[in-house]
Amino acid sequence: MNSSAKRTLRPTAASVAKGRKKKLDLSEEQRQEIREAFELFDTDKNGLLDAHEMKVAMRALGFDVRKEEVLRLLAEVDRDGTNQIALQDFSDIMSEKISERDPREEMAKAFQLFDDDSSGKISLRNLRRVARELGENMADEELQAMIDEFDRDQDGEINEDEFMAIMSNNDDY
Repeated sequence: MNSSAKRTLRPTAASVAKGRKKKLDLSEEQRQEIREAFELFDTDKNGLLDAHEMKVAMRALGFDVRKEEVLRLLAEVDRDGTNQIALQDFSDIMSEKISERDPREEMAKAFQLFDDDSSGKISLRNLRRVARELGENMADEELQAMIDEFDRDQDGEINEDEFMAIMSNNDDY
């Protein structure tokens, strides 16, 4: 079999993704984030990412990937032997990875970002720091009102269960 025939038999990321059972329902915002990461890290602006650019783009999207995984993913979709990936294949791979995320695990990671002192709770001090880091200029009274609104056990702080309820818009936690 000649090399061009071999290339046409290689699966695309889309065909690999279609073969898996999980439905890839991403929001427009998530698809836009994937596009933006691709475009940002396509440093030579050739419409393709090499392995290093792909790894950095994947990390920017919240995936801590090793070089070996990036090379494996790249090899799965590299139909023309350039060791580069186009936007559509990158989008297909990232859509699948995003759809496989465990929402509860992601919320637990977000909680840890607030709980920088590892107290198991989000205090006024924690919330003030996060607001400042996000460029929000909020008075302590406003921040405390946010805590009070969701503080079910009335201890003046948000524990992880209360945080999960906030993030999931669910009162069952």
